[in-house]
Amino acid sequence: MRHTLILTLFTCITLTAPLYASEPPWGRSSEMASQYSKQKVVYDLFRGGEEVDSVLDRASFLSILNDADPFDHKIVVVIHGDAIPYFAIDHYAEHREVMNRAQSLSVGEVVEFRLCGAAARMRGLKASDFHGFVHIVPMADAEIVKLQQAGFAYMQ
Repeated sequence: MRHTLILTLFTCITLTAPLYASEPPWGRSSEMASQYSKQKVVYDLFRGGEEVDSVLDRASFLSILNDADPFDHKIVVVIHGDAIPYFAIDHYAEHREVMNRAQSLSVGEVVEFRLCGAAARMRGLKASDFHGFVHIVPMADAEIVKLQQAGFAYMQ
């Protein structure tokens, strides 16, 4: 019985494998052309590590797709939680490359960085402890809600 089951599975695999080798059963995907404009997006950045790089990459690419036009679209990155230390001046040496990228994204006024003042204070930090391209807001959650009410799409 066991040999019959193994033989049946082997036969099924060997007979169907050539069908998928040349052409997949549902065809092949193709790229879809899209135009993007007038997008307003808020990124909720609360994790450290690779998440910071990922949000910067995505914000940068979204800006490029929207032609980096500050009159046409806006990207706000709201920072809180474990992402806070990355933006602190005292941690610049440790996060130099990431902060240089973040600062360069803020130059054209398309991407803006806002940091939770309440969470910073709980970590013993004040506004002057952060890089000048970062704006301190009273509370991250309240800022995200305000932006969503103003038509910003929420991204994590």
